[in-house]
Amino acid sequence: MINKIPLLFLFIILSASYLNAQGCVAIRHFSSCVGNSLENNVLNKGDIQLGMNYRYFKSFRHFRGTEEEPDRVTNNTEVINNSHSTDFFLTYGISQRLYTSITLPTVFNSRSSLYEHGRKERNTTFSRGLGDIRLGLGYWLFDLETHKNGNLAIGMGFKLPTGNYNASDIFYNVGPNDGPQTRPVDQSIQPGDGGFGFTMDFQLYQKIANGLFSYASGFYLLNPRETNGIRTFRETLSPLLENEAIMAVPDQYSIRTGISYSITPTLSSSIGARFDCVPVRDLIGGNNGFRRPGSVLSIDPGIGYNKSNFSFNLNIPFAVRRERPQSITDIQTENSTGSSRHGDAAFADYVINFGVSYRIISNKVKISPELLNDFKSSNSN
Repeated sequence: MINKIPLLFLFIILSASYLNAQGCVAIRHFSSCVGNSLENNVLNKGDIQLGMNYRYFKSFRHFRGTEEEPDRVTNNTEVINNSHSTDFFLTYGISQRLYTSITLPTVFNSRSSLYEHGRKERNTTFSRGLGDIRLGLGYWLFDLETHKNGNLAIGMGFKLPTGNYNASDIFYNVGPNDGPQTRPVDQSIQPGDGGFGFTMDFQLYQKIANGLFSYASGFYLLNPRETNGIRTFRETLSPLLENEAIMAVPDQYSIRTGISYSITPTLSSSIGARFDCVPVRDLIGGNNGFRRPGSVLSIDPGIGYNKSNFSFNLNIPFAVRRERPQSITDIQTENSTGSSRHGDAAFADYVINFGVSYRIISNKVKISPELLNDFKSSNSN
């Protein structure tokens, strides 16, 4: 059984977009359209890989640029997001080198804040349900039988706007006569973003020695739609936020690299780094509307267990650098008023990623057992 290496892609550029895997910068959970691991994508013709990946984080540390604002926690004014997301996926081997995948994401999110409730008392809003379904196709560039020590796969896919991007809840002290009012929840906990998206991704591995592999992977999500028409009500907080009255549909990207080592025939470990992002500007389309750009660089340790057709893995990346750059609104406001402006965002300290999968073996042509055994040493989520 092959261990898990999350599927991500460095599409074309690393400085344009920010998928923050750790905080309200991360507009919502997202992973590549063609599965989440080497294991899921190295298949015999006719094989089926079924599985789920669970992810949790709590964001509460506020940053402006790369500087933390610890007084937000001290003064109890921090915004706290708790995010639970689960991806259910199915990958099918069309041939030994060509595979296709579908991912059905679900989310349960909560958001506690003061400023969204008239700054008078802390209250919590919630969102839950189906996220944006993803479909993808991937291809290994080299024959898996003759290139057992290293290979490169490229993939592409698309994201359907199946998730609710107008999830609403009750906000207090903001309605008529300072009463409660039903409004869309914050962009960071919306189950969907309201746009059709397109991804390109890659994943590669290279055997270094017996039981030791290096890996790299990445994806870039293109969201051509500029805004989704959902009101944020941020313009009610300040006239300077008029440009943020409607939610944007931003790009996202993530990249990852590291090494993995086989401890035993069934147990493996990995250590690496990952960079997750949501951008200030998109590659395609306009940049109006509200978004929180930001990035997180994390150290990413993991452990995996493989037995028969089952695979389990756990990764807990922890942040070593967090940044919330100036948004388009920050830049426009600073240029028009001559006064410095730089918004903030909340980030998490770590993310918990847990995955489990099961392979249904076909009776068609098989990949050699030696190749599958080699992959047992390569693990990551």
